[in-house]
Amino acid sequence: MTVVDTSTSTAHAMTLLVFQLGLIVVFAKILGHVFQRFRQPRVLGELAAGMIIGPYALGGLQFGIFDGPLFPNLGGQLPVSVELYGFTVVASIILLFLAGLETDVKTFLRFSVVGAVVGVGGVVGSFALGVASAVLFLPGVDSVLHPAALFLGTLSTATSVGVTARILSDKGKMSSPEGVTILAAAVLDDVLGIIILAVVVGVVRVRIGGGAIEWAGIAAIAARAFGFWIGTTIVGLVIAPYLTRGLKAFRSVEVIAGTSFGIALLLAGLAETAGLAMIIGAYVAGLSLSGTDVAHEIRERLHGLYEFMVPIFFCVMGMMVDFSAIGGVFVFGLIFSLSAIVGKYLGCGIPSLFCGFNVRGAFRVGSGMLPRGEVTLIIAGIGLSAGVIGRDLFGVAVLTLLVATIVAPPLLVKSFDGGPGYRKKDTGKPQLPPARIVLSFPSYPTADLVRSRITNAFRAEEFFVNRVDRDNAIYQMRKDTIVATCEQAGSDVIVTTDPAHERYIRLILSEEVVALKDLFDGLEKTQRDAIGGDLLGGIFDE
Repeated sequence: MTVVDTSTSTAHAMTLLVFQLGLIVVFAKILGHVFQRFRQPRVLGELAAGMIIGPYALGGLQFGIFDGPLFPNLGGQLPVSVELYGFTVVASIILLFLAGLETDVKTFLRFSVVGAVVGVGGVVGSFALGVASAVLFLPGVDSVLHPAALFLGTLSTATSVGVTARILSDKGKMSSPEGVTILAAAVLDDVLGIIILAVVVGVVRVRIGGGAIEWAGIAAIAARAFGFWIGTTIVGLVIAPYLTRGLKAFRSVEVIAGTSFGIALLLAGLAETAGLAMIIGAYVAGLSLSGTDVAHEIRERLHGLYEFMVPIFFCVMGMMVDFSAIGGVFVFGLIFSLSAIVGKYLGCGIPSLFCGFNVRGAFRVGSGMLPRGEVTLIIAGIGLSAGVIGRDLFGVAVLTLLVATIVAPPLLVKSFDGGPGYRKKDTGKPQLPPARIVLSFPSYPTADLVRSRITNAFRAEEFFVNRVDRDNAIYQMRKDTIVATCEQAGSDVIVTTDPAHERYIRLILSEEVVALKDLFDGLEKTQRDAIGGDLLGGIFDE
């Protein structure tokens, strides 16, 4: 009988994991920052880091630290270890939990017709073209119900508006008809994409199990997915205020944030047990808590965890790109990328033409919905781990993300060079540009403090404040028909809104600035009384 020293093998596995995580964090952070300096999304740098140090590149070489490579190719569907892949699963839950926290349920329920139509059109158009391209051009896929076709169609629906939000802010178009429509449609786009993923997961599991798929069965799977989402969301929205009220008894924001994330993990596991995807449960948990008064505090407390885990997720996703496998489907990858782009343009642009936009405006809306992001990789990772798609099609997903994210910014920037994109009835008055209020401060920390106070002031006025770009301090504030954006650019805080609402927005800003000036005056007086001198240097002096 052979005795295996499990303590030694476990210690070796954990030591290897620590080395892997250390290298991943260093490379992902550095390359993410480099890409951001060149005005490219940080996610592209993190993906590139994984491709460079992964098992199919430098990570597969022997450097003498261990008996084998630092990132050995373990074969099978996942080339990385189960321990390392477990980090990506938790990271995906964090991503969708925070996405749910940033969703305005009231705004979602009261969507304008144009936002709903554009969101639905984008999902339907991109899904249809994604499935069609797989059936027509991918060998071995002979049916629209083929698992690979369904997953590729679902991949096409994903949208990431972080890049779009940054461009809209730079152009001063966040509160324009196109900007509001894109951000509104993106919320519905995400929800529908997650529901489609749940349906696809259910259909694929039936196919893999050898069962026959019928339309009645598909309807049942869709009903179960939609029912799980609606049911858990309704229950969550009802009990969330009572839950947070009970957690407040601990008088610790850390307890509230930690417990909330724990609930997200539990709901993610429940969704997986119910035959759906984990990210659905995580999204529902965040959505349920989004309307509570502690949602902002939860986001702030989990931001550090997000900053640590999410680069690991993107880097590990990059590691799964097998360059040799992509070679055989590279042409199909380009075709699929093109179909994903065309699907968004047609699905979002054509409905926009019937909702008040002209051709220029419809092109802007379609361009704003092009970028792909984390949801694309999450869906691809689910398909890869389940054996539904191989490493070749996973590479196609990454290629699509890269192409769409690189192509979208210049197209969107160029589209705003022309005139207005929204057709309005002639009222005899010229269309006014968005009002832009700039508050300048002597330093970045001061501007950061004021920006935080301003967003909290809007929350106190019952605005829903949504951070639309995690890499930059860009916020959208919505209350009924009033929409404003707040951006911190260095030592400036810039608030943009419709001219019709400028007076109301200025009133909120004025009250907050006066409150801050009183605060600083009080601190100056306290310091002079205690030790003398000038503490604040006349921050608010003209």
